[in-house]
Amino acid sequence: MPDMNYVDSSNIEAIGYDDSTQDLHVRFLAGTTYIYHGVPREVFDNFMDAPSKGSFLNRELKNAYQFTKQ
Repeated sequence: MPDMNYVDSSNIEAIGYDDSTQDLHVRFLAGTTYIYHGVPREVFDNFMDAPSKGSFLNRELKNAYQFTKQ
C-alpha cells in the first residue's frame, strides 16, 4: 500500500497513489479501502486538489475506473 495522505472530508479518511501500478487507494472513514486501477497521476493530483473529495470521487472515479474493494 502506498503512503496515505489524510484529507479533510466527511466520508474519506485518506488517499494514496502508487506511481508504478497507477493504483489509487481511497480509505473511507468506515474503514473500507477501494483501489482504483489504471488511474493517471494527473487524476490523483486533481483529486488531492479538489475542494470536495467526495464530489470528485463520484464525478471522476466511480464509473470511470475498475476497482477492488478491501
